[in-house]
Amino acid sequence: MTSNTLLDAARRTLVAGAAALVLGAVAVPSFMAPTFAADGPASVADLAQGVLGAVVNISTSQTVKGTEGPGAVPMPQLPEGSPFQDFFDDFFKNRGGEKDGGSQKVQSLGSGFVIDAEQGIVVTNNHVIADADDIEVNFSDGVTLKATLVGTDTKTDVAVLKVDPKGHKLTAVKFGDSTKMRVGDWVMAVGNPFGLGGTVTVGIVSARNRDINSGPYDDFIQTDAAINRGNSGGPLFNSAGEVIGMNTAIISPSGGSIGIGFSIPSQLASGVVEQLRQYGETRRGWLGVRIQPVTDDIAESLGMATAKGALVAGVIKGGPVDNGTIQAGDVIIKFDGKDIHEMRDLPRVVAESPVGKAVDVLIVRKGVEQTVKVTLGRLEDGEKLASGENGNTDQNKGADKAPAVSTASVLGMTVGELNDETRKKFSIAGDVSGVVITDVAKDSAAAERGIQPGEVITEIAQESVATPKDVMDRIGALKEQGRKNALLMLASKTGELRFVTIRMD
Repeated sequence: MTSNTLLDAARRTLVAGAAALVLGAVAVPSFMAPTFAADGPASVADLAQGVLGAVVNISTSQTVKGTEGPGAVPMPQLPEGSPFQDFFDDFFKNRGGEKDGGSQKVQSLGSGFVIDAEQGIVVTNNHVIADADDIEVNFSDGVTLKATLVGTDTKTDVAVLKVDPKGHKLTAVKFGDSTKMRVGDWVMAVGNPFGLGGTVTVGIVSARNRDINSGPYDDFIQTDAAINRGNSGGPLFNSAGEVIGMNTAIISPSGGSIGIGFSIPSQLASGVVEQLRQYGETRRGWLGVRIQPVTDDIAESLGMATAKGALVAGVIKGGPVDNGTIQAGDVIIKFDGKDIHEMRDLPRVVAESPVGKAVDVLIVRKGVEQTVKVTLGRLEDGEKLASGENGNTDQNKGADKAPAVSTASVLGMTVGELNDETRKKFSIAGDVSGVVITDVAKDSAAAERGIQPGEVITEIAQESVATPKDVMDRIGALKEQGRKNALLMLASKTGELRFVTIRMD
């Protein structure tokens, strides 16, 4: 091969490489390419036009006493015959704040949407209509209808209203499947921000499964679609025009949108709506256990490879599993075929299950997985039962004074026998058993875990203890096994249980 031939080949290689670099620099993978119309991003006008008729404004009014209204000032006491008496009488009566029980109307605005045109069913947030005397539904064409309350659920902040379907031709939208929504999917919010009337905003799903500590079943969809005051109760649509969320809350220091809004997923809201329509109240499944998170320390103490599931801290007397099916110390990792990744998953999954249903529950008991079958009770009945149980503080009053108790010091705690004297000293209920903690050393491992004098150690590493010697023996045995943490089951003065791990170094 001649030198000219080699030079030509090298030139061709360089040119081809440069072309590849240029093409690589400008090429955009198909899954990243946005959809554009000829003059900009694709319009959502058709989608908005199809759903606007079903989105409504909710107007409520509430009568409150003038002296109880926000910012109300009581009428000052004036000397008899004061020349200012007439002035103050007129001022306070005009603003509804006079002493004789004057009242004023407080109004609020929110959003909602029609889900059943034939029956006149409208859905909104509970906080939009809470304590309202009158509720009106305002449609996009200017028609206003009176609404009656079908039912509410404070735990999920859902309310169902009914209007006369003969009073106006209604347009309805339907719930979609929120579980299919992915982070990055386009969504459209429609509502009544700041009382302006029907307003459309567009954004994406920013995150899923958000817990904002607003209730026991938090599982919000987070979106950057502009949501402001007055949007509460309005729908969040997917690209097919289905409701996949109910706009409920925002994070904002000013009350305006900063791109962090939260919607109740349709998977949760639709079930609540159906129960409210059918019964006028919710009927949730109930397992009858108290639970707490499984931390890394607890998982290690229980011999679990990873921290997952919900740790059963106690079983409610008279509940569905008070027969020993599930016990304190069990870790629930699967319920009715659904994985329980963390503690907050369990209440939601149980609540969504029908009352009376027999379900399989996969638990870890003393390091061994096993499946048990339980029949669910009704949460609303269980709350009354649990409330009664917590209020049971019967004590052995008037008992003879016992001799001085034997004590032991372990892990920064002083523990003693639980007898009549210590029950009286710490007001411990008569049905609590174990070893009482009489003192906790400052800056100790026990103090770091929030352990308080008066709490009772009922189990260590899932074995019962009844005397200070039992406590010492169990801690010694765990140290011999090479354990780094001791898992304690503690009872409060009234018998409520919780699990705590304490370092043993």
